[in-house]
Amino acid sequence: MRTEEFAFASIAELAPLIHRKEVSPVEVTQAHLDRIERLNDHYLAYLTVLRDEALATARAIEQEIVGGQYRGPLHGIPIALKDLFAVKGVRLTCGSKILADHRAESDATVVTRLNEAGTILLGKLNMHEFAWGGTSRNPHYGTPRNPWDLTRLPGGSSGGCAVATAAGLAMGTLGTDTGGSVRIPASLSGIVGLKPTYGRVSRFGVYPLSHSCDHVGPMVRTVADAAVLLQAIAGPDPKDPTTSRAAVPDYTSALREDIRGLRLGLPREYFFEDVEPAVRDGITTAVQHLSSLGAVVEEVSIPSLPHVIASSTAIIGAEAYEVHAQTLKTHSHHYGADVRLRLMLGACIQAAQYLKAQRFRTLLRQEMLDILGRVDALLTPTTLMAASKIDAITVEIGGKEFGVAAHIARATRPFNMTGLPAISVPCGFTPAGLPIGLQIIGRPFEETLLLRVAYTYERSTPWHERHPASQEGFG
Repeated sequence: MRTEEFAFASIAELAPLIHRKEVSPVEVTQAHLDRIERLNDHYLAYLTVLRDEALATARAIEQEIVGGQYRGPLHGIPIALKDLFAVKGVRLTCGSKILADHRAESDATVVTRLNEAGTILLGKLNMHEFAWGGTSRNPHYGTPRNPWDLTRLPGGSSGGCAVATAAGLAMGTLGTDTGGSVRIPASLSGIVGLKPTYGRVSRFGVYPLSHSCDHVGPMVRTVADAAVLLQAIAGPDPKDPTTSRAAVPDYTSALREDIRGLRLGLPREYFFEDVEPAVRDGITTAVQHLSSLGAVVEEVSIPSLPHVIASSTAIIGAEAYEVHAQTLKTHSHHYGADVRLRLMLGACIQAAQYLKAQRFRTLLRQEMLDILGRVDALLTPTTLMAASKIDAITVEIGGKEFGVAAHIARATRPFNMTGLPAISVPCGFTPAGLPIGLQIIGRPFEETLLLRVAYTYERSTPWHERHPASQEGFG
């Protein structure tokens, strides 16, 4: 494998070569660091690059592997993290001015687990300030650029993760998802994004936005890579009492190309309303393709969905304000205007509104579980729109105007409210060459089935083989 090919190799492709000592972890790490140095000023994906530390780790790991101490498929793989994961001694900005010089005192649990798996940390990634937004517009560090079109948003709040992964600046990344912040940028940037079941992955050491809606998940180029990363980070953690003690299965065993007989539900209400025609057509084609592979697709209805946005806004807003209440008193002027406004609106949410939203959440979850008792998984668009221009405040669909920041999360928020696992997988491109994402949603802790459906679809379509390198225009 040539050095320039490392940028878009999958973890699943590269791991066996590292194991057989045909490829050096130092060589792979150096190739990614060189690419970051050359391209990050254009993409604005990284906030902190750990060049010296990454190379030192790569050299130590190479010696381990040469000595026969191979740990598994992540050993020697260079990755990066959204900049709200604590890494001891490393800057932890959360995309904010307030924490610009803050350094973490200990590692997040997922960081410890990735270290144990043998990954190499390249650096920390750009994001929407404090993860409170779906665009990744950042007034402090600049907005990361969608590698398919540098004039467009990558989605957020894990925008830097999506850009780094799609543009070949990391082999895989970890993001967080409170209202869609893993799946939205995955969809808009043409990669795979997995939000596991609430409680499947520890959030200890991850700066919170909304305690009851936050999830940690992998952002990668293939479904197989999502399985490998999830395997490393999943499981109970005594430091996070919300984690489940349910057994962690072998996620890679789910990767088989067979969905014959699976029943897949298609909720047309809500998810196919106010959707861009090119996105609707791409999803329709993807659903037809799954049907041709042997799945049984049937339409389903989730009556409570129209109330999701209001209820989730009340819950996330109130919980986010609780996190930031003290800092708002002392550093209000240091927040970006959009995040400050959202936090101040969160302060206005009354206890009765919050409790009403939580009761609705219980109803919505039960509705979805009832449907998932009849079908194996649900299919929807991940986003109802392709990537918008960076400075666009509104988007027009079907003669109606919608706010970009709100509309971008319409299809993802229901599954943070219910805690169900969901994955976004590339399923095509618009006529303008912008990626489209298919969202697959499953029962609690049945990530294996989601991975199976996503893997079967991915392996029978060409979308994961396309990369934006030819559109960079600068390398």
